[in-house]
Amino acid sequence: MKTIDIKVTDDAMDIVYRTDTQNSERRFVIAYNPEQEIGENLENIRVKLVGLPVDAAIIEDSLDYEFSDTIVGINHQRIDIGLALANMLNIPSVSRRSLEENGLEKAVNDKRNYLQWHLDYYGEYTAKRNYGQEAMLTIGNGYFGLRGAYVEAHADTDNYPGTYIAGVYDKNITNVNGRDVENEDLVNMPNAQALSFGIDGQNRFEIKPENIQDIYRSLDLRTGILTIHMMIQLATGQMLRVVTTKVADMIDWHNYAIKYEITPLNFSGAIQIYSTIDGGVVNSNVERYRSLNEHHLHTDGMSNHDNEIVLTGHTLTSNIQYAVAAKLAGSGIPQNADYHIIPSDDKIQQTVTVNVETGNCYTFEKAVSMATSRETTGDLEPAVEKHLRSATFNTVSDHSKSYWKKTWSGSDIVIDQDLTSQKLTRVNIFHMYVTAAAAESGELDVSVGSRGLHGEAYRGHIFWDEMFDIPFYTLHAPKLARQLLMYRYRRLDAARENAKSAGYSGAMFPWQSGLDGDEQSQVVHLNPLTNTWDPDNSHLQRHVSLSVAYNVIMYTNISGDKEFMNQYGLDMLESIARFWLSIAKKNEQTGRYSISGVMGPDEFHENYPNSDSQGLQDNAYTNIMVAWLFRKLALIRKNTKPETLKQADEQSGFTSNDVKAMDDVAHHLNLEINRNGIIAQFAGYFNLETLNFENYRRKYGDISRIDRILKAQGKTPDAYQVAKQADTLMPIYNLTEPEVRQIIKDMGYDLPANSFSKNLQFYLARTTHGSTLSRIVYSVLDEMDNSMDASWNFFSQALLSDYYDIQGGTTAEGIHLGVMGAVTLMETRNYAGFDAFGQTITINPHMPDQWQKISFQQLVRGINYKVIVSHTEISVTADQDTSVVSNGETYDLLANKPQIITYNN
Repeated sequence: MKTIDIKVTDDAMDIVYRTDTQNSERRFVIAYNPEQEIGENLENIRVKLVGLPVDAAIIEDSLDYEFSDTIVGINHQRIDIGLALANMLNIPSVSRRSLEENGLEKAVNDKRNYLQWHLDYYGEYTAKRNYGQEAMLTIGNGYFGLRGAYVEAHADTDNYPGTYIAGVYDKNITNVNGRDVENEDLVNMPNAQALSFGIDGQNRFEIKPENIQDIYRSLDLRTGILTIHMMIQLATGQMLRVVTTKVADMIDWHNYAIKYEITPLNFSGAIQIYSTIDGGVVNSNVERYRSLNEHHLHTDGMSNHDNEIVLTGHTLTSNIQYAVAAKLAGSGIPQNADYHIIPSDDKIQQTVTVNVETGNCYTFEKAVSMATSRETTGDLEPAVEKHLRSATFNTVSDHSKSYWKKTWSGSDIVIDQDLTSQKLTRVNIFHMYVTAAAAESGELDVSVGSRGLHGEAYRGHIFWDEMFDIPFYTLHAPKLARQLLMYRYRRLDAARENAKSAGYSGAMFPWQSGLDGDEQSQVVHLNPLTNTWDPDNSHLQRHVSLSVAYNVIMYTNISGDKEFMNQYGLDMLESIARFWLSIAKKNEQTGRYSISGVMGPDEFHENYPNSDSQGLQDNAYTNIMVAWLFRKLALIRKNTKPETLKQADEQSGFTSNDVKAMDDVAHHLNLEINRNGIIAQFAGYFNLETLNFENYRRKYGDISRIDRILKAQGKTPDAYQVAKQADTLMPIYNLTEPEVRQIIKDMGYDLPANSFSKNLQFYLARTTHGSTLSRIVYSVLDEMDNSMDASWNFFSQALLSDYYDIQGGTTAEGIHLGVMGAVTLMETRNYAGFDAFGQTITINPHMPDQWQKISFQQLVRGINYKVIVSHTEISVTADQDTSVVSNGETYDLLANKPQIITYNN
């Protein structure tokens, strides 16, 4: 094993590099530069070790903490150097003490295993950085999301203890520049995780830097339990250790629980425990929304009984009733304790006084139950009280452990010898279930928002991002995926009304969907560079209906759920097809159909320069996917029983004339393709000016949102060949390059043999990746083009996007669920090569050099597949007799017997 020993002195870091096979050692001394940040000083370690492989680090003279053994002091500051080195060098670090107690191999393996299953942060952070960490540390169960804030915190510039219940939306009106603007929000619900203490009747403890000596937060992905260690020294000299443990109930998903352990370190006396339900909260997580009316809650009543408190209320305009109940218990509270209640207009607070002695640990437990009128019938107050009766910390914790044990057994993706990829893959999977798990029950009418249940960006709405998430759910939890699709089906009538109001037939799903399925896109959007409200035409992204259709077809193909297709899916597909037939207009001179008044996924282009009309014509992504939909729907209808077709046709209004029209339109939709085989993003795209990206990078640095920069200059992105994210090539991401080539050929266009590579390079040169999704899409496209270095670069950025908040504060407003789902899918579908999207499963790996092996399970058409892929070998085991295809050869699988396939990566 190749190791580095690190000893931190007053003004330097002493590093010794050792290998198993060499008696000699290399020594480096890195002088500490006090003018640089700690991270910049640590970066010098990487520079010194260039070209030297390292398996682990050994930390000499680390400080003694119960929560980490790799904390050191550098220049009067403390840092968990083990976490820093894991991020920087992708290696585990162990303390000298651990090595001496366990031996090198066990110590390193134990630490590697720990890091692969934990998301940890050391230290107190502020502003958007802490907001972002709260989002990453969110726990939940698909019914609610509970941001990973300190329980002692209230909403301010550094902390945001948000709570979100799936599907609870409310609308408000704000006057913007003399115009009434209506916005619908996923509501920040009453804060019931609020819990704190005071000493001898003094002020309640709050999160302030001057009072906190150390903070360590650790999310155990294996169990769903978040633990926060705090070392506190108050202005009056008292020192305490406070350990907070939070967990969401994954079975009785109305509940969560908090364990609060307080140890006085240098005093005895009386402490007060404060447990609060705060119904006066507002939506203020997103800074640019704060000038809008974000007050959504009205408190109707409060009550208390023994150790329980209850707050009831309703949302202001959607009139969703809610009840929140909490009880305070625990061994730290003596029998017959006196609970004192302090009510106010929107808040109920419960306090209890406990006598404490130095060095003793006192444990308090707060259980919380929530319910709304969306999923609970009858009186909500007795309903939450009933849930609360069975909610103890141990019960909730056991439920969480049981659920996650079962979930990880079928959903885990195991990546060998890449610590970062392994940990962040599990972070992604964890948040996928935090956002959606309870939906599997069939008791909730919800889908997954683009920011999960983790923050308030995009107002908690449901976008096309479902298309990047539902494949993961389909492959691992198909019943859950079905329920997410039912959210769309229940809003099919609303989609029909949307189409009708816009002058079209069929069903037009909204770009932003919330409570009812009507269009919730903003009409204005704040440009933070100019602090002005610009028009927002994003509702013209009609392609969201194509993503709904894609999800229906993908789900039914992978799951084999024909009943869903017959009862619901076919109606949805036909209704969506009717919309596209009504929007496609034929040019009698050319014989081709055009689709106008739309936007593509790019989002930078909303209109033509100097045009009075909204939208664009013949967006390539839209037209290609419409042709795909028409081809697929024709095939589905061909393989559907007549009586089922009759029922679906009656529901959707689909006719035999529509069948003929689909064939005509699919073969004659218009594309612009130049002589080099480059497909225009939309009609007239080649007439736009190019932009010198390097000049803008030199001036502005980050140009990912160059649309805002251009608008601040008095220009418009509509006039330039720039893109926020993948657009023209998105059909290849959704499907395959050969399938898209055939669709285009059937449309009457012949592309040159190398057109994919040419188009890829053309659009990469014009894309600023202003969306996290752009990186993962281009990673897939580069992998398809055999550009593995470029693919890995984009993949790494996408994988790290929320962990490092690479978009400069957007994770503070919620995680990016679409990229999380897309990353996990790429790992198995592209890098491991296990593709279940077709009628036959194919396995054609394209493993990155950075991985040695990947292992996972997937459920396809009722058959469970266990797959292990290395650089030379595939092992695939199915629990039923079946077959797979690899490198063009068919392999028959016998139930529960591994099939070994050798291949050349």
